[in-house]
Amino acid sequence: MKITRRGLMTGTTGLAAGAVVGAAAGVATERSGDSTGVASYPFRGAHQQGILTPVQDRLHFAAFDVTTTDRAALVRLLQDWTEAAERMVAGGSAGPVGPVEGDDRLPPDDTGEAIGLPASRLTLTFGFGPGLFSDADGEDRFGLADRRPKALRPLPHFASDAIDEARSGGDLCVQACADDPQVAVHAIRNLARIGMGTVAVRWSQLGFGRTSSTSRSQATPRNLFGFKDGTASVKSEERDAIEEFVWVAPGDDPRAEWLAGGSYLAARRINMRIETWDRQSLRTQEELVGRTKSSGAPLSGGDEFDEMDLEMPGRDGPVVPVDSHVAVVHPDNNGGVRMLRRGYNFVDGSDVLGGMDSGLFFVAFVRDPDTHFIPLQSAMAKQDALMEYLKFTGSALFAVPPGVRPGEFVGQALFA
Repeated sequence: MKITRRGLMTGTTGLAAGAVVGAAAGVATERSGDSTGVASYPFRGAHQQGILTPVQDRLHFAAFDVTTTDRAALVRLLQDWTEAAERMVAGGSAGPVGPVEGDDRLPPDDTGEAIGLPASRLTLTFGFGPGLFSDADGEDRFGLADRRPKALRPLPHFASDAIDEARSGGDLCVQACADDPQVAVHAIRNLARIGMGTVAVRWSQLGFGRTSSTSRSQATPRNLFGFKDGTASVKSEERDAIEEFVWVAPGDDPRAEWLAGGSYLAARRINMRIETWDRQSLRTQEELVGRTKSSGAPLSGGDEFDEMDLEMPGRDGPVVPVDSHVAVVHPDNNGGVRMLRRGYNFVDGSDVLGGMDSGLFFVAFVRDPDTHFIPLQSAMAKQDALMEYLKFTGSALFAVPPGVRPGEFVGQALFA
């Protein structure tokens, strides 16, 4: 059953609609990993939505600069965003009144492009960037500097990076995922509208066609190179791995206990050299990736999810080349670490040379970027043969607070 904003706003079945949302949320909880029939996901809980949630098809990611110096104004923004987000993920409007129900002499409190659309499994995930704690000169902007997580700082420059600062960083971020791009865009647009005067959009990215799975119930999707992507990503059913690699645990960082139950979000905009890739033979493509293009199985044999044999001899060395992508990033070569990925394809038209401005918007959630992300990214930048076909053009790191409990706003523990 679909829940529409029209149904919620007309009030014809307000209580009934709420009951349906609650029922749907219950289904989501009970059937974690199976999105079939789920209309919406609960906004409040121990962890933020949009991390373990089965990945939706569309993305609108936005990073914001905080333009105020008033701590109280920042808190009010987070309170307002929390209230708006809870309404929108349930299929309601951004404001309490609605896009057409208020005084026609005043601007509506919702922009209206989602009228009649269902919740579309919208999830909204919020993160805090390093700049929220202190500016480039080290000034404590909001009395939060001594609570900055030790691992929260701009990601280092990696070999072969060609970072565009206009597509990087940010004091706050919001990841909006949904099955309908208009629902995701509506959410970011309204959060930006609500934040006018307190925040300004620094950069944003639209994505389509998820490039990873967060549940075993989802098939592994393909990236713009035509290969299955994210086969080894941590899945929501792997409870022990989730605790080990995704959630920040109490005691991980004594000065940032407020982050326990949260995570870190690493974002990397990766342009793919599509035209050059398309001229490579199938054998070369598979040797660069280390998997078959047809099934995603490792070149050492078996099926997609079978363990690969990195030592199996081939004609000129291991059958899975040591500089192939899967060999370089394999946990066995990186201290056993894994990450939970939620990447998306993007195509932003053509570049100045007439090539496709396209690639992968990589998003990963990790427990500690210093040990779970940066070393692996460094190894990839230096050793991965696939780097010849990639160019990293955007980069950002955010601390993702734990879930929003009843009566709380996003990140409330940070300001306590």
